[in-house]
Amino acid sequence: MSVSRIPFRKKIALNLFRKYRINESKVHQLSYIFWECTLKCNLNCLHCGSDCSSISSIKDMPSADFISALDQISPIISPKTTTIVLTGGEPLLRKDIDEIGRQLYSRGFPWGLVTNGMLLDENKLKNLLNCGLRAITVSLDGMEESHNWLRKNRYSYANAMNAIRLLSKYPDLNYDVVTCVNSVNFNELDQIRNLLIQAGITDWRIFTISPIGRAKENVLLKLSPPRFRELFEFIKKTRKENRIKLNYGCEGFLGNYEGEVRDSFFQCKAGINIASVLADGSIAACPNLRGNFVQGNIYKDNFAQVWEEQYSRFRDKSWTKVGICAECDSYKYCEGNGMHLRNENSGELMFCHLELLKEAESPC
Repeated sequence: MSVSRIPFRKKIALNLFRKYRINESKVHQLSYIFWECTLKCNLNCLHCGSDCSSISSIKDMPSADFISALDQISPIISPKTTTIVLTGGEPLLRKDIDEIGRQLYSRGFPWGLVTNGMLLDENKLKNLLNCGLRAITVSLDGMEESHNWLRKNRYSYANAMNAIRLLSKYPDLNYDVVTCVNSVNFNELDQIRNLLIQAGITDWRIFTISPIGRAKENVLLKLSPPRFRELFEFIKKTRKENRIKLNYGCEGFLGNYEGEVRDSFFQCKAGINIASVLADGSIAACPNLRGNFVQGNIYKDNFAQVWEEQYSRFRDKSWTKVGICAECDSYKYCEGNGMHLRNENSGELMFCHLELLKEAESPC
């Protein structure tokens, strides 16, 4: 399949989606709020985008401070349709996680968390469900050796698998398993898929590792162009088999693979439907965005006012049409790729999915 030669019918669909995307930017209805509730972590992963550690110089934000910010923005959102997602670090390191959940639940917010699985056992999961937990993501980054290599902990795989096996026991829980694909675990994709199916898992997401945080310099975390393309062929095949629901993450525009490897066309929803509160109170879009992409701070600014007035560069991305984006025929569908792939200081695009796929098509 040619990546750049998009069939006429798919172009029609992409153009219709573009109109939808433009309208979404104008309306900017907030539906996801990520709270980086801690920078402490019980792992020290090679690919961490937050540069977390077991001891963080930034103390955990008091839950009352986040709840206060949430109360500020509540008048302009619908709690029932706005999901709060706790991220980190490792959220389960917070000793007040149950109380946080109860506070969110009492305000009508569905809430979820992203975890490495190290601390998730059946008793903990039941407690969280009783506190209103509705969604959870657990990371599995390969078979045992490669997962533990990435997570830098020899017990990580076993704990992650114990957590994963719990998920299918609770049919009312929205969950998925996330895998960060790299050159070390690439040849294990079939094994990982079969392992998850055997564990009763129904939803799986795959990401490729972005060149941010600790992942900037590690060549083992990157896929070569041929393997990058092969990954999407694997996703297409798995989706056609329909034994497990597999989606590629919301990372970038994929040319003719759009509509083939995930449930929707590419759209970076950061600052359009997604906001985040970082550990130091910074108000950002998605948690991977820092530096000049920060829009304010809950300790100085009104969260609702920031959301309504301060996200213009996320909602009008014409400034991104520079460099390789300036002459790209697909820019109208892409709008400069995911915001987390732009340098937080210069705004320069650090990684283009479509360019790598085109490189894989080029003759040697």
